[in-house]
Formats: sequence, C-alpha cells, structure tokens
Amino acid sequence: MINGEKDKSETINDLLYQKPNGKIPLLGIPLRLHIYNSARPNRDSLYEVWLNKNPKRIERLRKRYSKKQVDKIKESTLGFNQWLKKTGEAPVIVSDEKTKKTVKRIQDYHINNGWFDVKTEYDISENDNKRAEVEYKVETGKAFIIDSISETIKSPIVDKLYSNIQKNALIKPNQQYRTANIDQERDRISSELRNSGIYHFKQDYITFEMDTIGTNKKINIDIKIQDRAIRTEDSVINKPFEIYKIRDVNIITDYTFENRGKPFQDSISYNGYKLYSYNKMRFKPKALTDAVFINPGGIFKDIDRTRTYRHLNELRTFKYPNIEYIENADKTLTDTIRLTPLKKFNLGFSADVSQSNIQSVGFSLNPSLLIRNIFNGAETLEISAIGSIGASKDGKEEDDPFFDINEYGVDFKLTIPRLFSPFYTEGIIPKYMLPNTRISLSTTSQTNIGLDKQTFSGVFNYNWRPNKKVTNRLDLFNIQYVRNLNIDNYFRIYENSFQSLEDVALDTYNTPSEFIGTDPNGNPILIEEKADEFINLVLNDRGFESTNPTEYKTVNGIDERKERLTENNLILSSSFNFINDERTNLFDEDFSIFRFKLELAGNILSSASNLLGLKKDSNDRYELFNVAFSQYIKTEFDYVKHWDLGNKNVLAIRSFLGIAIPYGNSNSIPFSKSFFAGGPNDNRAWNPYSLGPGSSETTNEFNEANLKLTLSAEQRFNIFGNLNGALFVDAGNIWNVLDNVEEERATFTDFDALKDIAVGSGFGLRYDFSFFIFRFDVGFKTYDPSYRDENRWFNDYNFANAVYNIGINYPF
Repeated sequence: MINGEKDKSETINDLLYQKPNGKIPLLGIPLRLHIYNSARPNRDSLYEVWLNKNPKRIERLRKRYSKKQVDKIKESTLGFNQWLKKTGEAPVIVSDEKTKKTVKRIQDYHINNGWFDVKTEYDISENDNKRAEVEYKVETGKAFIIDSISETIKSPIVDKLYSNIQKNALIKPNQQYRTANIDQERDRISSELRNSGIYHFKQDYITFEMDTIGTNKKINIDIKIQDRAIRTEDSVINKPFEIYKIRDVNIITDYTFENRGKPFQDSISYNGYKLYSYNKMRFKPKALTDAVFINPGGIFKDIDRTRTYRHLNELRTFKYPNIEYIENADKTLTDTIRLTPLKKFNLGFSADVSQSNIQSVGFSLNPSLLIRNIFNGAETLEISAIGSIGASKDGKEEDDPFFDINEYGVDFKLTIPRLFSPFYTEGIIPKYMLPNTRISLSTTSQTNIGLDKQTFSGVFNYNWRPNKKVTNRLDLFNIQYVRNLNIDNYFRIYENSFQSLEDVALDTYNTPSEFIGTDPNGNPILIEEKADEFINLVLNDRGFESTNPTEYKTVNGIDERKERLTENNLILSSSFNFINDERTNLFDEDFSIFRFKLELAGNILSSASNLLGLKKDSNDRYELFNVAFSQYIKTEFDYVKHWDLGNKNVLAIRSFLGIAIPYGNSNSIPFSKSFFAGGPNDNRAWNPYSLGPGSSETTNEFNEANLKLTLSAEQRFNIFGNLNGALFVDAGNIWNVLDNVEEERATFTDFDALKDIAVGSGFGLRYDFSFFIFRFDVGFKTYDPSYRDENRWFNDYNFANAVYNIGINYPF
C-alpha cells in the first residue's frame, strides 16, 4: 500500500525480496508449485527402505545385473523425482528477515526519488490454512523539488566549457529530485569535458551539494567541480585543468609480442600520421588513417578513441587494437596505436545432410575462403561455393540415377572499408558513420528442382550507420538474371493448375480424342504433354468463350500464370533501405524497429532502350539478350513495437505495408519480387502461399500478388523456467493492383477490399535455449474471406483445420 492505495507496478514488485509463487498469467494457476509438490519427499531414503526390505531383492538384482547397472536403476528411479523438484518451484516461506530487507529497499527507493520523509512499515497476517500475507505500508509524504542550481568551478577553462554544455543539463529547476538524474548528469559533464580536451578529468572531481534546510520541501543544488589533484610522494598539489592537444599519432601496423623492442624496417608519414612496420609495409596508409579518428594537431577527445576502436574492428583485418596515450612535457599527448594483423587467408568448410518434402536425402558441401587486405587497403574478399546432390521422392524416370537432384554455385563478395567513388563523399557521409562498399557476384545452377534454374546476380552497394540505431543501405546497381531450363516440367510442379485444366478438358470442353489418355485404372485423363496444345485450342475457340465464359477465363488464367512463372527474368534495379532499431541490447523488451525500402527497376534500361537499339517482343516489350527486362517501383514499410509489461510479460505488435507497381516495360511483377501471405512468420492460420489474393478461392500452389497488408499482435508470457507461452492474432492479405490481373475478387479496387483481410488467432509455446528459441504455434482461421456470401467468422475454427507452425526465434 502506497499512500493508502495498492501499487502492483513492476517497479515496486522488483523491490521485494520475497514474492509469492509464480502463476500462469490469465489462468492464475501456480503450475510450478504444483509440479514441485508432486515430487515425493525423501525419495532417496524411501528407495533404500524398499531395496533393503527384502534381503533377497538385492541378491536377485546383483545376480541379474552388474553393480553399475543396479546403480543406473537407482538413478533412473530417482531421476524423475529430481526433475520434478528442479522444474517446479518450492513453496515460498515467509521470512521476517527478508521482509525487513524489503522495507529497507522500499525506503531507499523512495528517498532516491525525492521522497525524503518517507515512512515504511509492514504487517504479516497469518491465516488458518498455514498461509500468510505480507502488507507493506508506505507513506511517501511530499516530494522534494529542485529549486535552484548553482555552480562552483575552480578551473577557468572548465568554467568556460561548462557554460557551453549547460544547456543540455539533465537536472533542471522545478523537477522532482532523483538520484539517478544526478548520477547521469555527473556522467554527462565528465564525458563532455573529456571530449573537449580535458585529458585528466574524472567523475570524482564533480560533487553535488544539496541544501534542504528551511526550504519548504525544495532543494538548492550547488555543482562543485574541483581543480586537478596531482599527487606526489609527500603531498597533493591542486592545479587548474588544461586542454591537451594531440602532438603525434603513431600507428604500428604489424605489432606482436615477439616484435616489441625490435627496430622498425619501414615507415611512412601520411597526413600527419606516422606509420611503422617491423617488416615491409603491407597496408596503404589511407586505409588505416581513414579508420583512425584521433587527429594529429587536434584536441584530445575520448570519443575519438572509442570510434577508432570500433572502426578498426570493423575492418576485420586486425585483432583487438591497443591504443595508448603518453603525456609530453609541453602539455600534449602522443598516441600510439598497435595493430596485430590477422592471418591473410582463412579457410572454412561446412557440410550438411538434409531431408525435405522434395528429396528423401540430400548432401551439401560449402567451402569458403576469406582473403584479408587483398589490395593492401584493408579490403576483404570472401569466396564461397555450394555443391549439393539429392535423391528426389517422386517424379523420377526409370533410367534416372538415385541422386537425381544437384545444385552448384559460387559467390564472390568484396568489402571495401570506405565509399568506393570518384567523388569526395566525406562531407556527406563522414567516416564516423562507418561507410563501406560491397561488391558481390554470384551464380547458381540447379536441376530437377522445380523448373530447373540458372541464376546470376551482381550487387554494388553502399552501407553506413549515422548512429547506433540507424542503418542505411543504398544499392546503386542490383542485377538479377534468372533462366528457366525445364519449362516442360511446369504442370508436374503446379499440379493444381493441371487439375483445373483437366477438369475443363473432361467435364466441359468437347476435347478431341488425341488429347485424352487413360490412367492405370482405365480412367480418362488429359495427356500432360499435350496440355499447352490444349490451352491454345481452347483460347482460340471463340464459341467456347461465349458459351462457357467461366471455364474459358479459368484456362486463360492458367495460361497467363504459366507464361509469367516460366519466363526468364532480367531485373536491373536500385534501392534504398533504412532501419531504425531502438533496441539497446539483445535482452531489451521495450523497443521499436522501423524499416523502409524503396526499389526502382528497369528505368535505366528503359531510358537507354532506343540508344542501345533494343528490339521488342510479341508483347511490345523491349528485350535485352532476348529477355524482356522488368520495370516497376516497389516500396515497403515495416514497424515492430514491444512493450515490457514486467514479469517476463511482453506485448508485441507488427504492421507491414508493401506495394509493387509495374509500368513501362512490364505489366506484372516478377515472382521473386511479389508478396505472399501465410506461414510461421506471417498469418499463422494459413500455410505459406495459401492465403489470397483477396477473397479468391484459388487452388494454386503458390499464391502471390503485388500488394500486401499485415497486422499482428502477440502477448508473450512465462509459464515456468525457460518455457514461455503466447496468444496471438494475425490479420492481413495480399491483392493484385495496377497489374494485368483482372479477377475481381483478387484485386484491390477501393477501400471496400479491406473487408477481405483474413484474421487468424491462436496460441503457441516457446522454449528458450539461450542461443536460439524453438517456437511452436497453432493458428485457427478466425475470419476467412474466401467464403463468399456465407458468414466468414469461425467456419473452420477447430483443430482439424488448424495450421501447426514450427519456427526458430520469434516471428517479429
């Protein structure tokens, strides 16, 4: 009770040394206590009594088993009982000593937050059922308010600097007193002065004197900053602080413990920096000086050393550097940076054995080579390769080998620790933002997986971080080329499309006999090899279009989808990615993340099409290397917010909006750039690719579209130990918009289409293994837009139609 009112806030709850046994949120059941109580007390002695009760029992066991096996029987017998005790939670016994410690902690908390006259007491009431309740009573009194702030600063230079940093003070008049604010202000002042050239300054030189006598609950604060204390053997001398400058910056490029004391064999002076090497210099001076923020001739700044550490580590070329300042007689500093290079070459190798719904067994090898300082500018080149083979589960021909799936590829990635540009960029993106350039080239080839593909991609991008929270990435060029090698295999992969086509052939269309075959049971079927020819036959039959418009439209949709999914893709795009991540550490559960992406594709090729003399295909699209290039604009907005509700209870939400609009040389979005819905990280009541578009009742294996909206909310809570639970609601869908899809139920025409947002809800379990979280979710279709005129709510809300998801880590 605080001032006569109950306070159940997490802040107050954390002050308690003793808390009641934990209960499952919402249910109020002390599950861990029940588990503990289910264990038998003194199980060890009970087992010994049972074993010794019959002397012949021991003799029989030892004849049948060895002594080691008998001990194992004992361990297994007692093991489960021990597990119950370890997993459960022992009853919390009221402790008078811990109660008094809690009272002291509550009192200290209120004093440190301005309630200097706080009074605390406690009362323990015992019930007949051997239960007790502890009530803490707190009377805070009136909080003390800061009235005035004054300064007493002895060093003139510190006094001058303080007048410049005073405007950002964390303590101000009319604020309630808080000790935490005082400590933070001491840290701030010390940091500001050390970043203004005061080399010898420490927090100990700052004290806060507070006067509360006769002030009517107000505090007058005097900030005292002392002179520098210089200790000698016999005495302490106080002198005013002075600003120190950096006289020299020495960089030793190949320091090792064995080299210390040896003469340098090579040295270079560059822009005021002095670089030394025990052997021949292996680094371009600019590559290293760009990573050093300590400037010769500049004033001492503590932050420059921090930035230098950070940037040198980002080079991935050296072990953790050593930075040492030496004070000179003329009130300057000499800085020595010792760098120990890592090995130039680093080999990596990994192997994997897998099984999936496509292959019964698969083996893959992934060798890699890392080359550091490849061009003597601290660049790193990573070369990685993949080679895999597998045995497919079905679809084999009689003469096919057992391992009929293969994939191989290679990837080159060059990282340059600066912006690789002919222009001066320091004024726009300074080096403290850790800019780098990445150039990558990769190619892969796969056979007997889907349509069999060859892919080639090349990326040239810039990356920089203005601060700890913000990350930027600019892809100047991103080229992707995808070539389908086995489009004749289309209807084997997309079986639902073939089934729909076969239904038209057998049930509606007057199909000629040469298109019809029989299965092993003698039933008529559409001959798969003649599917394309049958599509052309139907689409050229105008009489069928007028008499059976629905079936004609079905066949036309199958043809358009096949054409789009089997065509080769050429994408030349530029994009910008922005991420603002407010997390302070990996364990922060009260933060937000905002992501934004804008991508433009095909504009350069479109502008240069006449200049390059590009020709058009039958669909009036320009082609390059016999492939119609894609042209579109795509943007995505993603926002995640977590609220820490205390007691390992977290509320998390996510919202996502993405749209890709084709134009110019395209009337649709490439499959790889479109959106899909459903799956363990999306709407968990639907399987991946099975939701949408809109309210259409599609049977396609992979449903995709070019507009997506998603909203999700999840309540996470601890059950016991490392086992956590969650209740969630997911809403969203995908639609076609401003492309060549004309299906009314699949397109977003106006805001009335929002009624087709699908809603899924469910629950999940998560087990925290520290280095990753195993997740199991059960999603129920709560609002299904595919139901036309029927009630869309709770039609399939049961375990039989639920979707079971397994994932690693949280969905958002």
